[in-house]
Amino acid sequence: MPTYILLIGGPGAGKGTQAQVLREKLGLPQVASGDLFRDNLKRQTPLGQLAKQYMDRGELVPDDVTVSMIRQRLQQPDAAGGVVLDGFPRTQPQAAALDALLAEFGGRVNVVLYIQVADGVLLERLAGRWVCQGAEQHTYHLLFNPPKQAGVCDVDGTALYQRADDTAEVQGRRIKVFFEQTAPLIAHYRERGLLAAIDGEQAIETVTADLLAALSART
Repeated sequence: MPTYILLIGGPGAGKGTQAQVLREKLGLPQVASGDLFRDNLKRQTPLGQLAKQYMDRGELVPDDVTVSMIRQRLQQPDAAGGVVLDGFPRTQPQAAALDALLAEFGGRVNVVLYIQVADGVLLERLAGRWVCQGAEQHTYHLLFNPPKQAGVCDVDGTALYQRADDTAEVQGRRIKVFFEQTAPLIAHYRERGLLAAIDGEQAIETVTADLLAALSART
């Protein structure tokens, strides 16, 4: 029976980093819904073209289109033993659709790993990025990789600026939407006994160790 692992975490929680580690440790491919969208749009597949119609109108892509993209991905040979799903589902209706989809492949959600990080910490991580105005656009982070001189690039001496989508206001909205959308989903999986909450404010290596321990206990 294939193993299907869900990875949930707010923007800035470190999901992408941990998904790559899990992929290497478990030998299961990472299936990120965002990557599927980009791939289908780039290759102009029928599903990609369908999704683009909604996106061009500023509408949300219907769940059945996303589920169809995931179905195609699960049909690939490397996904026969299961996958680490990243970014889907985000709502309870999506969770129901995923249950039906996984049943087609003779599986079910085995465990839901929730990388738990407080919204204030997420905002610090996301809104701290600044970029220099030079041709190379060197990137800094006020917490993790600050410039030697505030507001000035270490390499070329140009002034640093913050991109519009990196501001605290924009990132704060992203975080708010995440918690509003996923709170019912997290409660749903907790009630089913599938949720393992991991403290995502620890060192990366410690988060990885906790994720692997939770997997070992539940799979």
